[in-house]
Amino acid sequence: MAKYVCTVCGYEYDETAGDPDNGIAPGTKWEDISDDFTCPLCGVGKDQFEKAD
Repeated sequence: MAKYVCTVCGYEYDETAGDPDNGIAPGTKWEDISDDFTCPLCGVGKDQFEKAD
């Protein structure tokens, strides 16, 4: 499972943990999240996230 980081505010999406507070179940892969997803902290689009090393 991978992690993705918002390049604007640093919010980290962890596929293992998901984001239950925002309706994303644990284990949800990044590619399975809707393209209209926005960062829950700063509101930028999914295209502003990068895979963490």
